[in-house]
Amino acid sequence: MPWKRRVFSLSLDDRRAKLVQSRRRPGRFELSVDGIPQSVVSMTDPTDLEYAYTRHIARAIDAAAEPGAQLFTVHLGAGALTLARYVAATRAGSPQLVVEFEPTLYTAVVDALPLPPGSDVRVIFGDARTVADAELPGEDPSSAPSAPPSAPDADVTGSTAGADDWGEARFTVVDLWDAAVIRHRVASQEFYRRVAARSAATGVVAVNLLDGHPFEYSRRQAATLRSVFEHVAVVLDAEPDDDEGPLGNVVLVASQEPLDSVTAPGLLDTPRSRLLHDGALTSWIADARIMTDADGTDSPDPDDLLWE
Repeated sequence: MPWKRRVFSLSLDDRRAKLVQSRRRPGRFELSVDGIPQSVVSMTDPTDLEYAYTRHIARAIDAAAEPGAQLFTVHLGAGALTLARYVAATRAGSPQLVVEFEPTLYTAVVDALPLPPGSDVRVIFGDARTVADAELPGEDPSSAPSAPPSAPDADVTGSTAGADDWGEARFTVVDLWDAAVIRHRVASQEFYRRVAARSAATGVVAVNLLDGHPFEYSRRQAATLRSVFEHVAVVLDAEPDDDEGPLGNVVLVASQEPLDSVTAPGLLDTPRSRLLHDGALTSWIADARIMTDADGTDSPDPDDLLWE
């Protein structure tokens, strides 16, 4: 029987998702949407992370609790569940919650690449902003925000968990992509306030972005997170002052408590990475404006001629 590289290809409205396995590295799979890589998973070793940004977030997860201790982790955006698999492998039995807009894609991924036995991963199928804005237990209904319009066809019916299950999160990964773009409705001050409200007092939030010099979008995101959280750090995989630097991932880490991950020696995984916090971060943010629902922008389009 001939070996097949493609595991599945399916239509998602006007987009196409594909899961393929590596010819040279058995047990490794890549998920892409419209040809844009979204996730890489190693089924033989879930701690073997392909992308630098996932390694940065993994190091922050490592620093969020004692080694091996359980950690309630929320993933906004599932992809191929790369970091959920990492948590299951390094913190056995940890309760995890995924908020995913595409139930068809989630089901196809889990069917093709099953989660490890013993994983405690539940899912809410719906739009992350709509779920975040849902009334919290004990919250005055009049104080719950009125969300901007939901993304098309958002629906939390048929999920295995509900918005009430997202509370007191000790670590939250915000990795919300519409193909190659982050929509401003899930990157505003109002949205991050809801993420903070659903986090534990010592909870940590990690946000994955895509940007390049002069990092206008990332600097606004850092300013926005600083308006919600007491402590923020930024990890760049490019020199911040290189005006010819490439478009790349930027990871922001935020918490109401001092970030142990900032001082963890293993946070940076490549020699080119730069960590900005405290005064250095203030200088980098400069006069960047906070993003709100009213004046936020989507993340930079990687197809923009600016990045060529």
